[in-house]
Amino acid sequence: MDKNQQNTIAPESTARTAGEADAHAAALERQDRLRRQMAFCLEIDKEKFIGRQTYLSDGERKENDAEHAWHMAIMTLLLSEYANEEIDVLKTMGMLLIHDLVEIDAGDTYAYDEEGKKTQHARETAAADRLFGMLPEDQDSRLRSWWEEFESGDTPESRFARAMDHIQPLMLNAATHGKSWEEHGVHLSQILNRNKETSKGSSQLWDYAYENFILPNLAAGKITPDE
Repeated sequence: MDKNQQNTIAPESTARTAGEADAHAAALERQDRLRRQMAFCLEIDKEKFIGRQTYLSDGERKENDAEHAWHMAIMTLLLSEYANEEIDVLKTMGMLLIHDLVEIDAGDTYAYDEEGKKTQHARETAAADRLFGMLPEDQDSRLRSWWEEFESGDTPESRFARAMDHIQPLMLNAATHGKSWEEHGVHLSQILNRNKETSKGSSQLWDYAYENFILPNLAAGKITPDE
């Protein structure tokens, strides 16, 4: 083989080798992406073990975080027409499905546990770092931004999502004739304080919840009136 033949073949061989290396690297990257996604999918199964203080509608047992998230997502699909502002329904549903995942590490903080609320943000932020950090960078960034948006309550989607997060337990408490409220000795002022911004997501749904879920249980003595 003369020198001219070597000079003709060598660049093609080098390009082919480089292309094969790039393809191999891309395949490994795809495998790692799927591995991380599946690891996250398995990890979030633990949300089913996080108990809440709200009873299911039959009053026999309390719901878990996964049931709570599913319920709110469906409610958003059905009730989004009552949002004060136009919202991205799919994004809002996604926000509701992921915002309590941090409780896998941080645990559930009861709505009226004032002591627990003092450390809630720090516990949940550390949990968000670990859990969302399991995902590929693009999905870590997206889910983390949804979680932070929900926490801020500064967008139409987050305001409606937070309204769902508050109205869903009101509905279940009413369905169980105030069972959880009565057990915890919850005062009307506590409920109103927790829901002071619920109307920002949907004034119509808040009015409905106040008239149909709260007032009847106040009249029935299930909610403690304030002096």
